Amino acid sequence: MSERSDEDAELMLRVKRGDLEAFEALVAKYQQAVMNLIYRTLPDATEAEDLAQAVFVQVYKSAHRYEVSAKFTTWLFTIARNLCLNEIRRRSRHPAESLEASVGIEGDEGVRQYRDVKTYGPEEVALQTELEEKVREAIGGLPETQRTALLLCCENELSYEDISGVIGCSLSATKSLIHRAREALKLRLKPYLKSGVWAGREA
Repeated sequence: MSERSDEDAELMLRVKRGDLEAFEALVAKYQQAVMNLIYRTLPDATEAEDLAQAVFVQVYKSAHRYEVSAKFTTWLFTIARNLCLNEIRRRSRHPAESLEASVGIEGDEGVRQYRDVKTYGPEEVALQTELEEKVREAIGGLPETQRTALLLCCENELSYEDISGVIGCSLSATKSLIHRAREALKLRLKPYLKSGVWAGREA
């Protein structure tokens, strides 16, 4: 394992022994990455924060069962993905409960913490915001396994081996998922980048 994963495993073993400072260190290191992954799956800032908290609660509750058999990040993102899938299933059973949370997302101040804030002029800000929205919509339109694999690869920089552990696919299947996701995004975004006109979900 890498030096970083050794450090994570050691921290988690300390959590297993009841060390709260070690748990806080892991939360500080990975909370933003977990929130980003959840937000890309369930684009609601409040929901992302709540589910991220639930992920780390689950990490703490499961500490007594933790064994150094895989990287800590594989274990962590597996928990995050499972909670996301549970929430998606819950929403499919109770769609009315999710309607209010789906309205006005762009106006929610909490969204800002998930963006890379830079200094732009008004026109560049508008273009950057629009592009981010189109990329987010394109990623959101991917099948769940493709989306999760792509995000773990590009945003969290996990290896193919680690990603295969999170999504429960073979290494070759994981590589294929990521390749198909990238090709789908290229196909979806290319007309928009050329013309500036969004074709919508039927493109």
